[in-house]
Amino acid sequence: MSTEGLERRTRSYLSNNVPQIQDHGGYFEIEDVDEETGEVTVAIGGACSGCGIAPMTMRAIRHRLPDEIDEISEVAVRRAGGPQAAVMPSKTEEMEDMDEYSDYSPPF
Repeated sequence: MSTEGLERRTRSYLSNNVPQIQDHGGYFEIEDVDEETGEVTVAIGGACSGCGIAPMTMRAIRHRLPDEIDEISEVAVRRAGGPQAAVMPSKTEEMEDMDEYSDYSPPF
């Protein structure tokens, strides 16, 4: 499969299965696709940057993309930089490590 095909399938999965990202004023972008290794990097930003469940959304994307798209072996998800960078990076980083969120499964 071509890199464009893998990128297109990744974008399609996120658009169709994680609509709350866009619905809530956030965005995602596929930053990198390595066809040989199956590694994909996704950045989320906009309203996702300060959202309380962003760490769980990030975790869900990391785990579900490889389950849904066979060619993907590993997913890195990060907060986007630039003018739409995280508004509360210290809080979202703390939340990623909180036990309370380890079993949370977003509805997608």
